[in-house]
Amino acid sequence: MSRVCQLTGKRPISGNNVSHSNRKTKRRFLPNLHKKRFFVPETGEWVSIKVSSTALRTINKLGIYAYLKKLEQKGVDTGIKLGEPK
Repeated sequence: MSRVCQLTGKRPISGNNVSHSNRKTKRRFLPNLHKKRFFVPETGEWVSIKVSSTALRTINKLGIYAYLKKLEQKGVDTGIKLGEPK
């Protein structure tokens, strides 16, 4: 299971742990991901998405259908096929 947000594309990045003596060892910064099911009332179907917390905030603001349509217009491949609204 990859640690990549399906909507924003956030993925792990690398950096350093820096000790008190200023030694540096490699580490990974993981995105804050959640596996979540959303009901899309416009199409009447459930969609399961691995989504970051920042994308969740945007979904709460705009709505899932509007956010997916916005990403589709930008050309972002989310892996989610939206049908026509009912």
